[in-house]
Amino acid sequence: MFIPIGFKDNLDYAKKIMKAGEHRNRLLAEIRDYKPYADLVPEIRILLVGPVGSGKSSFFNSVKSIFHGHVTCQAIVGSDVTSITEQYRIYSVKDGKNGKSLPFKLCDTMGLDETEGVGLCIGDIPHILKGCVPDRYQFNPHKPITPEHSTFITSPSLKDRIHCVAYVLNINSVDNLSSKMLAKFKKVHKEVLSCGIAHVALLTNVSNCSEVLQDNFLNMSRSVTSQSKVTIVNKMLGIPISNILMVGNYASDLELNPMNDILILSALRQMLRAADSFLEDLPFEETGAIVRVLQPCI
Repeated sequence: MFIPIGFKDNLDYAKKIMKAGEHRNRLLAEIRDYKPYADLVPEIRILLVGPVGSGKSSFFNSVKSIFHGHVTCQAIVGSDVTSITEQYRIYSVKDGKNGKSLPFKLCDTMGLDETEGVGLCIGDIPHILKGCVPDRYQFNPHKPITPEHSTFITSPSLKDRIHCVAYVLNINSVDNLSSKMLAKFKKVHKEVLSCGIAHVALLTNVSNCSEVLQDNFLNMSRSVTSQSKVTIVNKMLGIPISNILMVGNYASDLELNPMNDILILSALRQMLRAADSFLEDLPFEETGAIVRVLQPCI
């Protein structure tokens, strides 16, 4: 039977979208059922760090949009040359408008800037990683928070700490980062490594999400993982290619797209898995007391 080319293309696209929707629903179910390793913490805290305009706040908005079923914009975003985000925000995500909070929080920071005294102060990073900085803390680009600050958390517990760091980069500017910006990234990365915290890279502004995914939606295509922008990040921060994630955030879209959703949910799932590895690797003196409290008396 003769099938017109245009009709066949539309049919193939419809089948792909249907399969994408099914895989998207599986990812949603997996994340809804997720529990942090050994129940050591009630939810995973993921820190988003990156240059001004890289898509940190947009990633949170995109995650929230998927779980709410429509595009939403809670965190303020923009493309100004200076950071739109001026407060440290610890965002929860609910499963639907009136649903329960999901077992992760996305921590949004002021954007990094190559100019000294502008953007996130690198001195704030160790305090954020250790859980000493409260929600809605007003950043000061010229000096970091100190223990003398009225809202400084002096004795943070494991649940207050950061469990995974996501370095957020615009895929279109990865190969144009200035030497000063690279130096700031490496300072942040040094702090993350010294704390032993899990980390991934998140490349935003992917223009064609369907080209990134293999036909089974389980992995990125080999042509994408071998691209120079992925290898640049791999060499720049020493992050394994399996932890270099790609997304197309919902910035100007009016409706959700299952291909976009798959990349965003897959990235989130990989962050949760990385955080689990961090928790599993913690020394007994940091987790033993928690485990004893959780275990029932015999």
